[in-house]
Amino acid sequence: MEKKKFNIKKIIWVSILAIISIAYILFLSLGWFKIQSNEIYEGLNIFLKVERNDPTFIILRIVSATILMLMISVFLRMIIDFISRFFKKHRAFLNLLSSFIKYLSIIIWIFLVLSIAGVDTTTLLAGAGILSLIVGLGAQPLIEDIIAGLFIVFEDVFDVGDIIVVDGFRGTVKEMGIRTTKIVDAGGDIKIVNNSDIRTLINMTSELSLAICDIDIEYSESIEHVESIINANMEKLKKSNKHIVQIYYLGVQQLGSSGVTLRFTADCNETFKFQVQRDLNRALKLLFDANNINIPFTQVVLHQAEKHAKTPLPQEVADAKKFSEKQKEISLGKDGEVENQ
Repeated sequence: MEKKKFNIKKIIWVSILAIISIAYILFLSLGWFKIQSNEIYEGLNIFLKVERNDPTFIILRIVSATILMLMISVFLRMIIDFISRFFKKHRAFLNLLSSFIKYLSIIIWIFLVLSIAGVDTTTLLAGAGILSLIVGLGAQPLIEDIIAGLFIVFEDVFDVGDIIVVDGFRGTVKEMGIRTTKIVDAGGDIKIVNNSDIRTLINMTSELSLAICDIDIEYSESIEHVESIINANMEKLKKSNKHIVQIYYLGVQQLGSSGVTLRFTADCNETFKFQVQRDLNRALKLLFDANNINIPFTQVVLHQAEKHAKTPLPQEVADAKKFSEKQKEISLGKDGEVENQ
């Protein structure tokens, strides 16, 4: 389960809203004591069907509508946020639902305010089709972001908590909204990208990742002896990191300048890929040390060249010239073919 950072600003904001909400509910509960004639009560109780043109009454109704919509929106989003903590998958859908509730509550609040102000919302809704067409022509990028976000969620392209690579930026999906997606990398940098701009990406979490470990042994070591020790300790190597699902020995990867390179791979979660590599390097070093298997290091051999090259015999000069000319004739026209291969 992902641990979330302690956000003091969010706690203060929610605490203030909770106090206002409790005070609002307690105030409305005064209706139980039959004091509906109170003008302030009638103004704040948006559920009472009272019509007045008094500016104070209208302001109280707008305040009441604002508190009510904030209560509903924040309460529902807190429930969704709480539920999402228990899901490893499909958290992107819950994030999208939370974002949808936020924007929907704003739209409902606007209609409530207009209705309180005396605007005929029925007529307004009837003309919403023409208005949406006009707005849509000027807000095509926004619509593209919303549609792209819906496709990402319903096609399960990635989810909140997945590690993805977008335009060379590798990070964990922190949040996905209707319009944008937030990605945070290992250094804490956050990339905010519009959903419609996510055209190509690499999801590193959808399948197990491969941690690769190469280690060298000296040429003097017996390959069969080393492989027998590795075979006897494969289970121990697997237990060197709890995140290793399976470990494989692939054999001789390369005959290097100073040693023979052996390759190991391990299936693991992308989140722990680099730690698995480090732990596997350590486990192999300890294993080789315990069995007296030497790991080579680069050696430099210094020598002093002879002052003069050996003087060739006349016959050697003639033979070399003849050999060179003959090879030129044989290889004529082959240079380009060799370079292209």
